[in-house]
Amino acid sequence: MQHKMKLLEKPFNNILDGSKEIEFRLYDDKRKKVQIGDTIEFSKLPDLVEKLNVEVVDLYQYPTFKELFMQLGYHDEELDKKVEGMYSIYTKEQEQKNGVLGIKVKKLRK
Repeated sequence: MQHKMKLLEKPFNNILDGSKEIEFRLYDDKRKKVQIGDTIEFSKLPDLVEKLNVEVVDLYQYPTFKELFMQLGYHDEELDKKVEGMYSIYTKEQEQKNGVLGIKVKKLRK
């Protein structure tokens, strides 16, 4: 199945250049449909013209961003910075309602 998602410029470019392998989202109804082996077409914000296709190679579902990041090996200040960054996009209430998902991706060739 192919999914479509929007991405801010920095994470879009980081996936494009290979420096980012995991995209973090709320585990909402849309993300509950994502399965390993699916593809995602990311559209770069704000204009949504540039596209990037990836394959989902693993999924990490947790109740909170902090638990997810701890499982991925983040600690101390780095952990706090990652969690605060997610709270600049999502609210704690959204996190509590939905849980969170780490989507490990592999860039597909054009």
